[in-house]
Amino acid sequence: MDVKLQRINKSFGSISILKDVDLVFPSRRFVTLLGPSGCGKTTLLRMIAGLEDITAGSIHFGNREVNKLAPRDRNIAMVFQSYALYPQMTVRKNLGYGLRVRKTPEVEIDSAVVRVARILEIDHLLDRKPAQLSGGQRQRVALGRAMVRKPDIFLMDEPLSNLDAKLRVTMRGELRRFHLDLNATTVYVTHDQLEAMTMSDLIAVMHKGVVQQFGTPEEVYSRPANLFVAGFIGSPPMNFLEGTIDSGRFRIGEAALPLPPLASGIAPGLDAVIGVRPQDLNLVASAGPDALAGRVSLVELLGSEKLIEVQVSDRKRISVQVRAESQVGLGENVHVGFDAQSVHVFDKRTEQSLLAEATFCNINHA
Repeated sequence: MDVKLQRINKSFGSISILKDVDLVFPSRRFVTLLGPSGCGKTTLLRMIAGLEDITAGSIHFGNREVNKLAPRDRNIAMVFQSYALYPQMTVRKNLGYGLRVRKTPEVEIDSAVVRVARILEIDHLLDRKPAQLSGGQRQRVALGRAMVRKPDIFLMDEPLSNLDAKLRVTMRGELRRFHLDLNATTVYVTHDQLEAMTMSDLIAVMHKGVVQQFGTPEEVYSRPANLFVAGFIGSPPMNFLEGTIDSGRFRIGEAALPLPPLASGIAPGLDAVIGVRPQDLNLVASAGPDALAGRVSLVELLGSEKLIEVQVSDRKRISVQVRAESQVGLGENVHVGFDAQSVHVFDKRTEQSLLAEATFCNINHA
């Protein structure tokens, strides 16, 4: 079922939390609301669930407006950051509790509980209580309790944040499989861009209550709409340099760095910011107008790669990702080369992308 958010606003007194949010989540897609703490993503999820009132705007599930419907009448299921399991109940009773409250026949409850427990591979835990389970097992029970209802829309609010790093990696893949098994529209909230990139069909990047960009993971990573999205998406984070546009090149000090062909129409003399990811830079043998000279100030081993921090001016450092076997040492003088095709260009004043194909915030994404 599609979820349509039309000019959603939320205020607490004079404080505006969400501002004119217009989004369409296509049926059966995995959509993530991504952003830093305080950006409004959890508030928006709670409004979809019916747990928060809307200041202005409307929410539709399919063709039905649900603004005034109680949460129990929206046919949704929600998993919170806290597992919120009943400690005195067994896994079996926790899984079937929601159906039991709805006075579903016991035969149907038993069938639904067994079916979901098998999908989640917790059928051997049905007679245990939450205190006897690991963190990952408790998370599966919380998911299962939502799944037994066969909801039209599945809402998840940072369900992996209480798990350790290794278990989070495992659960990311399992959540994606659960979504496919459930065959429902899933709306997921997280501040972790790696979670969003690995699990989502579509990502809505939010900042200060405003949707900055809505698109596929590849779109928000490869064609960020503005400086915020460019800096928030990607690890290690993107490097930024300030300078001016000069005859299709980017002038910074004595260097004239190459720009992609799409930048050829940008007016000369414009104050701009270029962004380039550490993995798209390289160390070159000699200086030239299309390279930046600097000194290595930090070397971090990341496994198969090294992250080299290069001091290119008194107040600016940039990061370059190289192979682990590269022989680069602290204090060494190096030259950083740029690949024009990998450079992003932003207006310094508006912070919006200046590349034609990147200046978008896709709201309706079929």
